[in-house]
Amino acid sequence: MTVKKYILVLDQGTTSSRALLIDKEGHLCALAQKEFRQIFPRPGWVEHDPLEIWSSQYEVAKEVLNKTGSGCESIAGIGITNQRETTIVWDRDSGKPISNAIVWQDRRTSDYCDDLKQHGLTNIIQEKTGLVPDAYFSATKLKWILDHIDGAGTKAEKGRLAFGTVDSWLIWKLTNGRLHATDATNASRTMLFNIHTLTWDTELLNIFAIPHTMLPQVKASSEIYGETATRIFGASIPIAGVAGDQQAALFGQMCNQAGMIKNTYGTGCFIMMNTGDKPIKSKNNLLTTLAWVYDQKPTYALEGSIFIAGAVVQWLRDGLGIIKNSGEIENLAGQVTDNGGVYLVPAFTGLGAPYWDQYARGTIIGITRGTTVAHIARAALESIAYQTKDVLDAMTADSEIMAKELRVDGGASANCLLMQFQSDILGLKVIRPKILETTAMGAGFLAGLAVGFWPDIEVINSLWQKDREFSPNLQKSLTERWLLDWKEAVNRSRSWSKSSTRE
Repeated sequence: MTVKKYILVLDQGTTSSRALLIDKEGHLCALAQKEFRQIFPRPGWVEHDPLEIWSSQYEVAKEVLNKTGSGCESIAGIGITNQRETTIVWDRDSGKPISNAIVWQDRRTSDYCDDLKQHGLTNIIQEKTGLVPDAYFSATKLKWILDHIDGAGTKAEKGRLAFGTVDSWLIWKLTNGRLHATDATNASRTMLFNIHTLTWDTELLNIFAIPHTMLPQVKASSEIYGETATRIFGASIPIAGVAGDQQAALFGQMCNQAGMIKNTYGTGCFIMMNTGDKPIKSKNNLLTTLAWVYDQKPTYALEGSIFIAGAVVQWLRDGLGIIKNSGEIENLAGQVTDNGGVYLVPAFTGLGAPYWDQYARGTIIGITRGTTVAHIARAALESIAYQTKDVLDAMTADSEIMAKELRVDGGASANCLLMQFQSDILGLKVIRPKILETTAMGAGFLAGLAVGFWPDIEVINSLWQKDREFSPNLQKSLTERWLLDWKEAVNRSRSWSKSSTRE
């Protein structure tokens, strides 16, 4: 009998699909990654091809298995983590998507969200889901597909269509259509799921005119969902852990006590605070969400979602062309000692928490004849730290818990200039783990617990290790002045597209 050596993690992100292998010591033993197309049909619209999502994810899974040389027989289970809110609808009979996926960044339903607010539905949505009416979440995207794709509404009423976030789509493909399921964390991001009863909410389904037959079965974040179809990998492997990317990162950072906070610096920036077994309703425009469901018990979190973080560096590369690759940003920004009075507000798709201004647009302010590309690069990096500070302030006010530290992960957390500035602006320790792939680690840990690969959370706690700690070393009076300037820059970016004739 082959010894089970690894957990296979499928990490399906906004710009790429990745697969990783984790061993019992918590080491990443292999990784494969493949980017896929970003589709922008109109300003503010963002789409993916669901078949490309699947093919890229399948290819990297096969690649990472081949790297070990031991094949699928050595895999104890599969963990899945994914870009959240991205919405896919497919035909149950053919298994084919009826349209492109509408990505979490997409803003096409902004006007509809305004209508929801004007009809007084904000409170009922927030009370049940912990969310605010915004184009970010899945429900309005799903409604748009049913309303605008020819024949979709009729097919949905007849029970012929399936809806899912990306995890559901991958589970469907991995099981060859045998299993239509999601986990509670992904369900909690749809604006259709009651986070108190842990069920799809009939009243919300009626508001959005979504047939219940479209919805996946909701399972815990750590349990055996089913097995992959034999033809996928050559043998059946248990699918045993699923969580949205930010919840997976919270678990991977071992923020399993109330009051612990992590920030993931990815395409967007996502700050989450574990609030324990009780949901905290935000008074400061944060989201109340499920952190995970484990051992039949829900754990809740407060979340602040920043739409543009690492994506601002991609924009410097692809939009402005001032760097050739993302890794150059730290050296370029380090050529100047400060931002030279330049502030960049990367509200390319509006502002997320704590502002929730879908009409804000990107702004660069404070430019003089002395401004260089290094100042703009530094302002871009600093914008990530400033946005994080805005969210943490709101989180502290809601929870009445003073943060002691911030655990960081994601690609941009490798940038030491940014991490030091983040510590300075927050006035807190910023702690970076040895393994930055905490999203994948979290999904892997959840899967491993379900199949007995690891016996309990205490064992997993011992696997988390600190790489570097950043401590604040700037005068508070200086950072307070910079924060005032940042607030002013944000104010000038707000409501721009509502007053502009260009959109």
